[in-house]
Amino acid sequence: METGLEKNHQGGGGLKRLRCSVQNYDWGKKGTEGSEVARLYELNSGSDLELEEKKPFAEFWMGTHGSGPSFVVESGVENGDSIGSGSMSLKEWILKNPNVLGDRVLDKWGCDLPFLFKVLSVAKALSIQAHPDKELAKVLHKLQPNRYKDDNHKPEMALAITEFEALCGFISIEELKGVLRDVPEIVELVGSAEANQVLQIHEQDHEEKVKSVLRSAFTQLMSASQEITAEAISKLKSRLYMESKIRQLTGKEQLVLQLEKQYPGDIGVISAFFLNYVKLNSGEALYLGANEPHAYLYGECIECMATSDNVVRAGLTPKLRDTQTLCSMLTYKQGFPEILKGFPLSPYITRYLPPFDEFEVDRCILPRGASTVFPAIPGPSIFLVMVGDGAMCAGSSKDVVMEGDVLFAPANSEISVSTASELHLYRAGVNSRFFQTLRW
Repeated sequence: METGLEKNHQGGGGLKRLRCSVQNYDWGKKGTEGSEVARLYELNSGSDLELEEKKPFAEFWMGTHGSGPSFVVESGVENGDSIGSGSMSLKEWILKNPNVLGDRVLDKWGCDLPFLFKVLSVAKALSIQAHPDKELAKVLHKLQPNRYKDDNHKPEMALAITEFEALCGFISIEELKGVLRDVPEIVELVGSAEANQVLQIHEQDHEEKVKSVLRSAFTQLMSASQEITAEAISKLKSRLYMESKIRQLTGKEQLVLQLEKQYPGDIGVISAFFLNYVKLNSGEALYLGANEPHAYLYGECIECMATSDNVVRAGLTPKLRDTQTLCSMLTYKQGFPEILKGFPLSPYITRYLPPFDEFEVDRCILPRGASTVFPAIPGPSIFLVMVGDGAMCAGSSKDVVMEGDVLFAPANSEISVSTASELHLYRAGVNSRFFQTLRW
């Protein structure tokens, strides 16, 4: 198989090719199921995955995080070398060449990339989870360094490649009242006293009172014993199957039955009723701040986040749970999340700007024979070629690129891109608003 590592590379400066890491988490799509992660990893690494195609390929990591580092491919690296053999990690290379980050990034985040870039291929639901803010991350890392690997926060954004489904944030109190009236199994789990507290909330009540009542009810739900939870889910399942014979089940009810098949007897199945069910179309994005509950459900997406791997879990998972921490850390904001559709940076480039300094994502769809320019910016970028082939130029450096290629661009590099066929690529970089708000 021809890969990006065998293709023409001119010039020692400018763009640096990266060989990237993969995560085989249980929820990932298998190679035989058309996992985008498996496809990209095979192309990027030059590996033949035929013997591993029945393994799940969940996440393709591009960045400097120690749990899935990228490596700089020097000119002349032989195809077939194992990842990292004879090459330097991107983190080590940046430590030796800190100027590639730009002064402003160095000053704010030190000698490391502030963002982590990923592709996700989701076959079944990820855990009900949240990511800690910086303050909590430092505490968790100090107390449990084996579980919480770093002391950074992890705001993130998911940009749909295919249709993409997620649970994200709490539904409104009015919607939750409807849930408590319609789903008696939840009342059994939280108790009638807690349920009545929710039902008695009024629109004019203070926001903190509303959050307090929601916190109490959700904590009670998530803390239910395994035995009581399994019994309630069994009742719910039987009732919904009976009712499906006389009425159309709601989208949320159908989802809950699907989750029950994936994670039988898990409290996360019922907790889905408390959260917004979000469906993204290709090209739409969803961002998540610290301490917000969410669970990705199905589909393929580009993901970008602050450089961290801290996750607090409490449902839909065989992994270790930290229910008490999760329930105490959440913001308990209610309402449907904002969906980003991006804004045009140029005829072929759409930019997605979340409200976080660490990152932004550009999506570039270049038709046959077209060209475009990514203007020079004061921070570093990582480019991923998703579909097609073309050429990328940075100064005197010219790279022929094909799908699966990942390239690092130093700060202050103007990148011109062209294609004779068609090219889909994604760029992650430091949020441009960060540079606009700085005064030097």
